[in-house]
Amino acid sequence: MDLGFEGCFTVFKESINTKLNKDWIQEEYKNTYLLKKTMFETVFANDILNYAKAAWVPYFKQRGKHPDIFHEESIVDLVKKYRNNEFCFPDNIDVVTGGFPCQDFSVAGKRNGFNSHKNHYGKKNDKNQQSPTTENRGQLYIWMREVINITKPKVFIAENVKGLVSLGNIKEIIENDFRTIDDGYVVVPAKVLNAKHFGVQQNRERIFFIGLNKRYLQKQVLDIYKSKVDLNQFDPYPKPTHSKNSGFIKDDLLPFVTLEKILLDLSEPEIENNDLAQMRYSRAKFFKNTQGNVEIKLNDVSPTIRAEHHGNIEFRRLSKKNGGKLDFELSKKLPERRLTVRECARIQTFPDNYQFVRETNKKTNYALSASGAYKVIGNAVPPLLVYHIAKKLESLWQSIFKEEK
Repeated sequence: MDLGFEGCFTVFKESINTKLNKDWIQEEYKNTYLLKKTMFETVFANDILNYAKAAWVPYFKQRGKHPDIFHEESIVDLVKKYRNNEFCFPDNIDVVTGGFPCQDFSVAGKRNGFNSHKNHYGKKNDKNQQSPTTENRGQLYIWMREVINITKPKVFIAENVKGLVSLGNIKEIIENDFRTIDDGYVVVPAKVLNAKHFGVQQNRERIFFIGLNKRYLQKQVLDIYKSKVDLNQFDPYPKPTHSKNSGFIKDDLLPFVTLEKILLDLSEPEIENNDLAQMRYSRAKFFKNTQGNVEIKLNDVSPTIRAEHHGNIEFRRLSKKNGGKLDFELSKKLPERRLTVRECARIQTFPDNYQFVRETNKKTNYALSASGAYKVIGNAVPPLLVYHIAKKLESLWQSIFKEEK
């Protein structure tokens, strides 16, 4: 989300609809566009995973960010430190973004919702604990709410899995809890966005909550939200730029970006190159009728790239024996293998200059293994999807918020 909100990264040309967003392009290369920088700057980042820090710090350091703005700590502990005057969040925050843990809402998980069996470190709760607390993994949105209450940004954006929508009234509870922050937030009705509709070559559905701070909204904007009339005028959600039936539905939409557009120029992992992320991939064997043990379709978008792989990341190519259908590759005797780290990163729209596998380096100490990289990439929100959200907010900013004095 940090990269998407800042912009200034490359994406494949097919991912950008120049009919609608030509002004997004800073430079044009052979197969890619460099997206323009947005008006936003990252001033604070947080994750409990050391893998995330190892991926984040070296890349953002190149972009001029100080490593100290990344905090490898539970947000629960940071809020508690703030309450004890042991920690300060940055001042003058305009936007807070966050993806609170999704495992307890995911269709693929245990679906414990607010009653998660794990704590905010992702470890199983104490057996003697009588009932779930606000510090369990399923209620960490409460702690994002606390950060919003402390920093009082103009906007907050929270992301989670689509499965949250079908878990009773959890969506409504979260929306109502967010509405009561500070002097009140206008919480625009949560929306499920599918990344493939925004130029991402992946079928990835996620729910987004967007809140606007009432104290900063212009009166006419606040009145429109109160009356719930003509909300489209200030809708902060981006409009799709890609569709499967683009020509039939609307002439200015492009077709979905297929995997062949972004993968076929990569060399096979066995060919030594400068990108360790393309040379590393899961060696887990094929298991019939198990999640992830399918071959990707080059003429289609990718399945959702997941964080919890456990050896079930999709196959780039299967053998004939195991149901492989990529005849033109199999005829070249190319081996059965799973997607590489770089292939997953590309599917998530990370640029190739984002290092995801790094050997131990005494100077930086930011080594990152392939298994850690898979986890970080799968946990991420596609930067291009977030760029769409950031650019939409950027276009609305002056028309919805009061002028700074």
